[in-house]
Amino acid sequence: MVSTEGDSGAPDRALDVGETGEDTGQLYSFAGSAYAGGMPSYRVTITIGRLAPGVKPDEVLPAAAEAAAEFATVEASDVSVVRGAARITVRFAEDDDEIALAIGGQVVARTSALAEPVAWAITVREGGRWYPVG
Repeated sequence: MVSTEGDSGAPDRALDVGETGEDTGQLYSFAGSAYAGGMPSYRVTITIGRLAPGVKPDEVLPAAAEAAAEFATVEASDVSVVRGAARITVRFAEDDDEIALAIGGQVVARTSALAEPVAWAITVREGGRWYPVG
């Protein structure tokens, strides 16, 4: 990601150049974020248990992100291992907590068709921290 600085010296936008350094066409705006009255960022985080029979591990995250993308703009998706368990995170933009909860529920439902969701949470970004929605 390549950042540009505004008058305050803080980044006001970032261009995603991907892993290869080439422009991916994505422009992210910090100035228009939730901090400046823009659309809030939410994330659904799911700890993954057993995969359903025949499901490959690399199928789960794209399916979760696609479920969110049906209703919102997906900002990012990631898989990590926390305390020995797989965890997927899908971050998306939405302007209403109730709709964000419904989108998160859709992501969990779609994921549960592929893998066991052991635990999950939907959070909203306020300032520099994530807080539970609801």
